[in-house]
Amino acid sequence: MDGSGQALDNDPLDHNVAGKLPEVINIDIVQNGDLILDVTFENSRDTIRSAQAAQSKLGSQGTQPVPKKKTRVAFRVSIKALKGQSKYFEKLLTDIRFLEANDISSAFAALSLKNIKPDAAEAKDLPWIKIRDDDQATRYAYRDGAFADLLRVLHGKEVVTKQVTMIFVTTLAVLADRFDCAAAVSKYLASGLKFKWPVTSRKPVRDEVSVMSRVNEDILRQKILVSWLLNQPTRFQSATKEIIMNGSCRWSPFAEEDDGSHATWWYLQDGLEHELQYRRQCILETIASVPQHFIQLYTSRTRQCKLGYDSSSACDSYQLGEMFKFLTNKHLLFPVDFTSGSLDSVADTSLLQIDGILSTLRQCPSYQIDKHHTNCGLRTRVVPILDFIQGLLSANSIPITRQTWKVDRHATTWMPPGDENGDPPAKPFRYTRSLAGDQRLRFEHAMGAEQFARNVFTATSWDWTAEDQGHDSLPSTTPKWSF
Repeated sequence: MDGSGQALDNDPLDHNVAGKLPEVINIDIVQNGDLILDVTFENSRDTIRSAQAAQSKLGSQGTQPVPKKKTRVAFRVSIKALKGQSKYFEKLLTDIRFLEANDISSAFAALSLKNIKPDAAEAKDLPWIKIRDDDQATRYAYRDGAFADLLRVLHGKEVVTKQVTMIFVTTLAVLADRFDCAAAVSKYLASGLKFKWPVTSRKPVRDEVSVMSRVNEDILRQKILVSWLLNQPTRFQSATKEIIMNGSCRWSPFAEEDDGSHATWWYLQDGLEHELQYRRQCILETIASVPQHFIQLYTSRTRQCKLGYDSSSACDSYQLGEMFKFLTNKHLLFPVDFTSGSLDSVADTSLLQIDGILSTLRQCPSYQIDKHHTNCGLRTRVVPILDFIQGLLSANSIPITRQTWKVDRHATTWMPPGDENGDPPAKPFRYTRSLAGDQRLRFEHAMGAEQFARNVFTATSWDWTAEDQGHDSLPSTTPKWSF
């Protein structure tokens, strides 16, 4: 969108000459307003087609008019109201360095010579300020209605839109950000606008591979953007955690490059997109390190069978085979060879639910080569680790906190600073039984859990059997609880 109040190209208009008024829709935000905002709303073909498709689905229930390629609306507004609520309009309408401010002064001087007060003047005699608005940010065809309601909010009035949807609220937030009046819109959204935020999360059915649909992700991303722009910290924190836990089709390695045809929430601003993707990747790598660790153990020469004097290498081989079969059947491990189509067997995991991955790992049976080998398999060893990771996922550090991200992004980000070679410093993590039994991990938002979870998920390596491998004598690199 073009944030300047410049005149439309190749469309000179003389609003002070009778009969030269543009063919526009006239809306009086206030009847005694002293300024006319002449706004042209432009829609692309894709936006119009999307709106028409949505209308055809609604059928006779659709209340929106047929979208147009270009719509011009003249809003009669109060300069005082705009200046009091919007820093954008305050500068545009009062700073003499802008042409618009000079035009206002000239129009008011002409009215003064006629002894006419601006609030009693006819629309053609008032100053006209031109604004152009395109659909690049929102891909929403009915921005004229959203802009009209934005002006009503700035004038202390109620919105007139009857069907307040998520896309309408998102467009309102984007416009409020553009015209620097987010505080007024945020206050109205919290107290005056009766809007029920849509639910996008759902619990997966048993044995169901649950992924977020494109429609749900579109709404979830809108929730993140609105709560970011309009200062809704609780909703922002909840929505950012939801997208971290559920993933995004945009984060797929097979996703097409962005051609600029998507709305602004499909690449979240202020570094949010990259940070959210990075945090999810850190958590996935931590979870993936668990089966990787035990596969490495059972393929090593170190005996893992727990039967004591009768421990058997055959038991280790049996457990390795059952482990491999379980992980491949559950699509948590993908064998790849040198054939050209081998990589096609690797599934796109960008939309896998993190809770679903943990739930699937918990389904690992207690394999036994015979009745005497009772604690030799993966399940006995992996369940406490999964409980430990599940406890970490309840920490406040998983989602992004709006205030800390705005104030001190450098200290809040999970991304490593990197050394002189550009590589992050080594941060190994060693899991011990004392960590598994710590009661503070059993309570959500426990004191000190935020930094601890961050340290574990951003580690560069994980040893999930540190005590079993005789690492107790090594210097501990386990993150400590901080108070």
